[in-house]
Amino acid sequence: MANIYFLSDFHLGAPDYEQSLIREKKIVSFLASIKNDASEIYLMGDVFDFWFEYRKAIPKGYVRLIGKLAELSDSGIKLHYFTGNHDMWVFDYLPMELNLEIYRKPVTREINGKKFYLAHGDGLGPGDYGYKFIKAVFASKVCQWLFARIHPNLGISIAEFWSGQSRKLTEEKHFHGEKEWLVIYSREVLKKEYFDYLIFGHRHLPVDYRLTPTLSKGEGAFPPSGETGKGVARYLNLGEWVTHFSYAVFDGKDVSLKYFRD
Repeated sequence: MANIYFLSDFHLGAPDYEQSLIREKKIVSFLASIKNDASEIYLMGDVFDFWFEYRKAIPKGYVRLIGKLAELSDSGIKLHYFTGNHDMWVFDYLPMELNLEIYRKPVTREINGKKFYLAHGDGLGPGDYGYKFIKAVFASKVCQWLFARIHPNLGISIAEFWSGQSRKLTEEKHFHGEKEWLVIYSREVLKKEYFDYLIFGHRHLPVDYRLTPTLSKGEGAFPPSGETGKGVARYLNLGEWVTHFSYAVFDGKDVSLKYFRD
């Protein structure tokens, strides 16, 4: 089968136009390099450092990326888009122009006999109740309507400042193993259903972590009783395209975490 690619956290627009443009060109170069062997591409959130679609306007820029994605979509490659905490206000413009599927919650897939659990990763797992409350507010129709009443020059400036503060909270440099909150969340998911791969963005660290099954046959063990013959589930974080330029690819047999170098 053709390859399926997973990418996340481009944060285009940050920290300034010049650096974002360099990064955008690199991303477009990567997308061009996979055109002939990709069947699907999953964009797993925070493609833009900020995005809001007014009824008659969208943020300036990003024409190279949007044009390349349109080219890939027109060639028959299926595009999937998860909204992240920086681009949750993607509405109908990108789905309409790029013919992509958009997701606001975790989704599951079975591909070539392998089971996938896919999400951006923000607001999942234990704790962080302050952010979860803010996310619920931002996701509300009332909040979106009110923000749309602000002139774009002011609204986008406010949002860019907020995005910068939010980005700092996800730039923690160390992976904490079993104490990692998305690892804790993954184990909770696995208590209910087995997945071969649990793939997230958001965390900004490229990670491929084996979720070794518990030895107990009781609560918390996986694979669940009755699902014998399963392998070891893996938690993968896709990293980002600011310093790591990392992504994952499924070749029909296994998922590999890789890095793009021009």
